[in-house]
Amino acid sequence: MSQAVIHNQTIYLAGQVAVGAPGGSVAEQTKDVLAKIDSLLAEAKTDKTNILFATIWLTDMSSFSQMNTVWVAWFATCAPPARATVASPRLVSPDFNIEIAVVAARL
Repeated sequence: MSQAVIHNQTIYLAGQVAVGAPGGSVAEQTKDVLAKIDSLLAEAKTDKTNILFATIWLTDMSSFSQMNTVWVAWFATCAPPARATVASPRLVSPDFNIEIAVVAARL
């Protein structure tokens, strides 16, 4: 599986999980995933200011506010993208409570 695919000037990131914070709180896992997204976007020569859309999967919607607090802080210096947040009872491993996929532009 590719972590990122570039087509024309659009970058599609695969769903990212918190490989650096398995079993951590949703806030910790969100920070870890967003750091990975930052890294992948940098490799693709873009950044979070160019994210067009994000899909977020949470194993428990009661953790939405934990995720959203980190998300809002991450976008404190720029406008956040359109986003869908959905409940998914299980992700790839029970150690992960959040997964995020994004589509971004490369300008």
